[in-house]
Amino acid sequence: MSESFSLSAYWAQGDFVSHAVAIILIILSIASWAVIGAKSLQIFRLRRQSAQLVESFWQASNFEDGLIRIAPIEPFAFVAQRASQAVRHFNDHSTDHPHLDAHLSLGELVTRALRQGIARASSQLENGLTFLASIGSTAPFIGLFGTVWGIYHALATIGATGQASLDKVAGPVGEALIMTAAGLFVAIPAVLAYNTLSRGLRVINSELDAFATDLHTYFTTGRAIATTQGNGKRLTGVR
Repeated sequence: MSESFSLSAYWAQGDFVSHAVAIILIILSIASWAVIGAKSLQIFRLRRQSAQLVESFWQASNFEDGLIRIAPIEPFAFVAQRASQAVRHFNDHSTDHPHLDAHLSLGELVTRALRQGIARASSQLENGLTFLASIGSTAPFIGLFGTVWGIYHALATIGATGQASLDKVAGPVGEALIMTAAGLFVAIPAVLAYNTLSRGLRVINSELDAFATDLHTYFTTGRAIATTQGNGKRLTGVR
């Protein structure tokens, strides 16, 4: 590649605006890949551990032991703790305190606690996805702005020299095309990662809903949740 068409040459002939656009795109790219890596690791760990640890939870001898077993999968542990706190609140304050929730039945109180727990856990799981969606939707336009600015430089060069020869406009036009490619380079991975991570979170949220349903049954009936192993043997759950 000729030295005059290298990236360093394009950077040297750029001005403050083109440099600012390039720096912004670099920062967005680094930030998006950091979010992609962190969220992918989190979702992979939850998908790999959730089924095994939830089954281990229901095989625990008591609820406290079950909480220890599912501690590594924080959203599930958080929902279980919220339900347990609702039961304790019902037992301690259902008759001697004139709170609004004192008129709720145990089932209603547990349902409300589980719903709030799932909402908060889901919100925490979705942290970072909005950032990826924002990058995916704005990065192409940031690159487009750099493209427009590069074309403006080309037109300004033609106006100043009165010549439209290739050697006069190649630099600004090349800068414009690079900005377009940079915007797409930042946006495409962010969009693909957003869609992939969203699908993974939907699976986790479905498992969380199923776990919450079992918790509601356990706390409102006081009976153990039975699970079935691969050999067909019935196992009693937490008590």
